[in-house]
Amino acid sequence: MRNPRAFDKPLAIGAPEPAREIPFKPSRMIHFLDLSNEKMVEKVPAIAPTVDILLGNLEDAVSVDRKEAARAGLIKVGREMDMGETALWTRVNSLESPWVLDDLTEIVGAIGDKIEVIMVPKVEGPWDIHYVDQLLAQLEAKAGIEKPILVHAILETALGVANLEEIAAASPRIQGMSFGPADLAASRRMKTTRVGGGHPGYRTIADPDAENPELPRPSYQQDPWHYSIARMVDACTAVGALPFYGPYGDIKDELGCETQFRAAFLLGCVGAWSLHPVQIGIAKKVFSPDPEEVIFAKKVIEAIPDGRGVHMIDGKMQDDATWKQCQVMVKLAEMLARKDPELAEAYGFVGAVA
Repeated sequence: MRNPRAFDKPLAIGAPEPAREIPFKPSRMIHFLDLSNEKMVEKVPAIAPTVDILLGNLEDAVSVDRKEAARAGLIKVGREMDMGETALWTRVNSLESPWVLDDLTEIVGAIGDKIEVIMVPKVEGPWDIHYVDQLLAQLEAKAGIEKPILVHAILETALGVANLEEIAAASPRIQGMSFGPADLAASRRMKTTRVGGGHPGYRTIADPDAENPELPRPSYQQDPWHYSIARMVDACTAVGALPFYGPYGDIKDELGCETQFRAAFLLGCVGAWSLHPVQIGIAKKVFSPDPEEVIFAKKVIEAIPDGRGVHMIDGKMQDDATWKQCQVMVKLAEMLARKDPELAEAYGFVGAVA
């Protein structure tokens, strides 16, 4: 256990001071790109404005013989391309791999001032974060980086999920967490080959009809990830970090993807991974509050400016708790409206959001 009074002190001489608060920017989708593909690198200037976070992937889905090319492609993007308001992230190789040390040293040395977040796969406990935390501090000091690089932990093993509260509190660098459902399913010995989403075999069934027991019994598919995601949301928000849903692997199942993303959004996740351009639009739709709800939330705030008392608005009781909910909704809407003119118009913020 680290002394909490030392959390605001750099872990290396000359490293930047740790972040005291995790910035909350538009984060509806973390869009994954394999930058070992030169044609994909050339498309970055066109893709970047369409996403909130662009991530250069170095780990899974990048073949062994393309690892160095993916790293070089990411560095090229960071050095040569203007990302505008889009955040640049990377997912490095796992900590037991032979590539991760070069990933961290080369990326921080070359573009440490451009990379906002480093995603660390297969985090199993606070010890993994402590290692990355101190190494990044040393590399930042060596490179003269003035702003600390944040860390995003991926939960991909049963041990990682068991320790997720300790992982969330391991370092001021913890920006957030995501689930890696494929590796996690294998670690748990779950009987599924799907990457995220539900499973037709994981369901509940109603009792037999008392008068007509031969009638078909209603049955409903369940979400096998619900409990763990809710735990992740609590662990992240307890320390001011941001929870994300991970990937949805069936690219053709747009409705399934939208449904899974929406469940995560309602639970408190701020965004999800997008693995294909079609999922960018789904994430924008789901993780942007519904205009009607935003308009109603604005109405509540206007009617209860100080959040006190009990009021009836449109036939619904509103008090300090619902006022707080409305504040969350409107603040998110205002932030997204600054990035998206269409949302600004839908939310009624045209000319009102600076």
